[in-house]
Amino acid sequence: MAKITLIGAGSTGFSKPFLVDIMSRPGLAGSTVCLMDIDAGKIEVMAALARKIAAQKGAPARIEATTDRRRALDGADYVISVVLLHGIDPYEAAFNTALKHGVNISIGCTTGPSGVFMFLRYAPYQRGITKDMVELCPDCIYLHYSNPTTMVPWYVNLIAPRIRSVGMCHSVQGTAMQLARYIGAPFGETGHWVAGVNHQAWVLRFEWKGKDAYPLIRAAMERPEIYEEDIVRFEMLKHFGYFPTESSIHNSEYVPYFRKNRALLERFTSRRGEWAGSGLHFTNAQSWRKSIETRTDSLQEEAFGNAPVALQASREYTVEIIDAVETNVPYRFNGNVMNTGLITNLPQGCCVEVPCLVDGMGIHPCHVGDLPPQCASLNRMRIAGDELAVKGALARDRKMIEQAIALDPLTATALTLDQVHDMVEELFAGQAPYIDAF
Repeated sequence: MAKITLIGAGSTGFSKPFLVDIMSRPGLAGSTVCLMDIDAGKIEVMAALARKIAAQKGAPARIEATTDRRRALDGADYVISVVLLHGIDPYEAAFNTALKHGVNISIGCTTGPSGVFMFLRYAPYQRGITKDMVELCPDCIYLHYSNPTTMVPWYVNLIAPRIRSVGMCHSVQGTAMQLARYIGAPFGETGHWVAGVNHQAWVLRFEWKGKDAYPLIRAAMERPEIYEEDIVRFEMLKHFGYFPTESSIHNSEYVPYFRKNRALLERFTSRRGEWAGSGLHFTNAQSWRKSIETRTDSLQEEAFGNAPVALQASREYTVEIIDAVETNVPYRFNGNVMNTGLITNLPQGCCVEVPCLVDGMGIHPCHVGDLPPQCASLNRMRIAGDELAVKGALARDRKMIEQAIALDPLTATALTLDQVHDMVEELFAGQAPYIDAF
């Protein structure tokens, strides 16, 4: 049976739903689930939780737990990485440095100064784990969650082409679920075809019961309670014709239109929903810390308390992918892979997010063709900086990293080139403990 290895298994957000997903699928019955984290205390909690879930579900899974990554990888058929590298502190420090220099980032995990340095923090980790995989499980499928999920998968594919890897995210299915809710449709009755780059892919088609549902989306946009939950993305739809993936708070920092000054921040910050006020009244780091603290206490209580575990499946693609390979029942998902002619008006060899078919023969990215030209142009703005960041990391070239950040649209609206240089130098100094020597 399959060996499924979860690296970063102490994750408070991903691990429990993944365990529920694995234990719920008959095609994965009898699999070995190996939980790995450098924090022995977190592993103890997750191992206890895994055994409790298996007992509740009647799933004959074998649970292993270790702090040794090489042991966890040895013989793995599937490797899932959900590592939060170095915790929140270096992320928050880079975020605050960008703000101090006048770049009004909102999340800072995808692009721009904070996003590029998040990628640089993950580069040494990805080199290490892929080197181990080439030695210990070269035929595995590697499904990794590491923002920025354009730069990281691009880098992984260049340093370890032997490994079958896909950058994973939940922004496509999350967006599709939101759109179904906006138009009042059961999600299971809708369909979507989405492509572009991660966090800025485009809903090229959205259908309800086989009919175009874009007119319903545009009608929903006119309702204040809907519009005010997703202001930036509805503005993108209004002006560019297609709805982008990820949240409005994310999308506000990928383009130069929404975060130039306080007045624009107040106008375009969501006023309803889970992101209401984020990026204006409080930061992502603050809400992230609170979420981790709450989940940590809850998971401990579920693992060692007398009450049954609340069994809620995830909305992630990951375990569905593994199940499709093991059972040879086809499944379609959106993954972040290299552009081998898949999107024909984006650069060959960049990282794109496209529909992928998976079955017993593996993962097969789907041909999309040309994106609408306005959508491709916005994606190319992102790709330009991503390419320089990836190549700068490979060459350990500080100037290329600086150039990648200078090409970021939001940074370019706020800073001169001299100011970009000063900010990047401060980022290199502050992030030095977590990144390669440049």
